[in-house]
Amino acid sequence: MLHGYSETPFYEHMMKLDPHNYTSGRWLRHDKNERDMRYIGFDFNALCRRILELCPGADSVLNCEKIEGGFNRVFIFTLNNYKRIVARLPFTLAGPPQLTTSSEVATIKYLQAKTSIPIPTILDWNNESSNLIGSEYIIMEHAEGVQLHTKWPEMSSSARVKCIDAVYRTLKVMVDLEFPAFGSVNFRTTLGKYCDGLVDASISRVPPRDPSAEKRASYHGSIQAHLDLLEYTRPVLKVMCTDPQIQATAAPTLFHPDLHKRNIFVSEEDPSKITGIIDWQSASIEPAFWYADEVPDFAIPDDSENNVCARAFDACSRFLTPKLSGPRLMDENIFRPFLYCYRTWKDGAVALHHELIETTRRWNELGFTGSSPYVLPSPNELVEHEREYKLFVAAQELKHDLAGLLNTATDGWAPLDTWEATELAHKEVFDGMLTAVLTNKNPDDDEPVKDEAVLRSIWPYDLPDVG
Repeated sequence: MLHGYSETPFYEHMMKLDPHNYTSGRWLRHDKNERDMRYIGFDFNALCRRILELCPGADSVLNCEKIEGGFNRVFIFTLNNYKRIVARLPFTLAGPPQLTTSSEVATIKYLQAKTSIPIPTILDWNNESSNLIGSEYIIMEHAEGVQLHTKWPEMSSSARVKCIDAVYRTLKVMVDLEFPAFGSVNFRTTLGKYCDGLVDASISRVPPRDPSAEKRASYHGSIQAHLDLLEYTRPVLKVMCTDPQIQATAAPTLFHPDLHKRNIFVSEEDPSKITGIIDWQSASIEPAFWYADEVPDFAIPDDSENNVCARAFDACSRFLTPKLSGPRLMDENIFRPFLYCYRTWKDGAVALHHELIETTRRWNELGFTGSSPYVLPSPNELVEHEREYKLFVAAQELKHDLAGLLNTATDGWAPLDTWEATELAHKEVFDGMLTAVLTNKNPDDDEPVKDEAVLRSIWPYDLPDVG
């Protein structure tokens, strides 16, 4: 227990809590790098002292729970007046230093001023890593109620439907807000500049050199291929964003960036009452169509129901937030170039290239007038593209199949208590698939994976070097 300003390392008294290192799991791909990106060097004692300073009536900490998120480390402090306080410290991968924290704070304060959405009160924040704690942070009150994901398994179908309705009635006031431009709450830009920003963001992620080029799948593309492709994309997006159907579905809209059951708090007694919505990091004002393909986890059917939650989500979205549901009812291909253009270095050049080709082929069918600014490749180039795209699709299917087989996330994350078993299973699965490839003497002509080199190039996790 920490009393007042004791210099005793508090975490030594709390089941050997390590506040600095990532300790919840490991990765099958780039494990050391993933853990290094989640290391936070800071003064945990100073954080504890700041918590007590912010809470008059409490002079000691009874307990601290450490929770690892995707982009933050969260500490839940229980004080001796039984008040719970939350401290969130961002990892370096969360986003631009200072801007990520200040933008989240601005978003929360804006929503608290303009809506009745229940968001925990921010007690203190700092976006300078040079502060006394040694890290950017946000300290806030703990949300009232319990996380929806803890109540969900025991809820009946009718209770789940009422809860989904309550979520969208709560968020309707935010979706109905009108904004003059796009970007975070701190910045403004037009739709045309927004499209430029997507392309520029993708260009900024292309490295000046690629030491891993020889190990990448052929569909990934060279540095120059990415840069050329993105410059081909820029005028296409510029023309598309002036089209009336895009304009009609591009209203600047603020919405929750990660709406799922763990970020929603409900009443313990009545889970149809929303008591808190947390984690507004990365929330920004996007075109309404940006959210068209996002389905929250509570709308995904499970074995206990017959798509009732999916239908409830569709109905609530359509009647309460039509700004979001409208684009969802349109042909998704209209928006796909926007959704792929900012992440080519992660996906591989072939994904965006495919969207450019398909959009150009179907330009008038999709409702655009005139002709696409993009000139289709030659017939021979199209044949080569189709070959590369099949390999890309095979790689995506492989990644998702492996996640299911190994019980991991698609990025290869596995909980610490199953790590050794996961590593062993990973080796066995690869060996089995390699044997299948090597013993298939007559692969089909359209089979994209025909030899060991290709299999290794699309394998999503780390493998020992050949030989």
